[in-house]
Amino acid sequence: MAANTTPFNTFKSYLMVGSGSSTITYSKLVDIKEIPDLGQAPATLDATTLSDPAHVYIFDIEDTGGSFEFTANYTKADFTTVKALEGTEQKLAVWFGATESSGVFTPSGDDGKFPFTGFVTVYKKGASVSGVQEMGIVVSPTSLPELETA
Repeated sequence: MAANTTPFNTFKSYLMVGSGSSTITYSKLVDIKEIPDLGQAPATLDATTLSDPAHVYIFDIEDTGGSFEFTANYTKADFTTVKALEGTEQKLAVWFGATESSGVFTPSGDDGKFPFTGFVTVYKKGASVSGVQEMGIVVSPTSLPELETA
């Protein structure tokens, strides 16, 4: 299936977890409701000298902006699945796009794959009247998410 060439909505967006060492195989971690920014505008450093007629800036090192927090519906099973990943660095990715067969959607990443590594933790979010029970999946990244081009 060819990738989209026009804007598309957030339907068929997935948080994936990888396994394997030489060849990484990804599977959907849990269904998610919200994806955080996967980076931020780069910081700049003032490199102006006394000979410059205007300020001169250079880019600083890249920064993710801190932790990534995904939101998911809370179920005991999903919470337990994510909790099992705590304590070890994980191969993760955000995938956009899926194939459909008989009403079942399978993540494909045809519209983009953003792999990265990081440490995962999960917590139960607060709740209110007439609300859906949710959990936060927090990733402390150890690499930058970048669009996979291969």
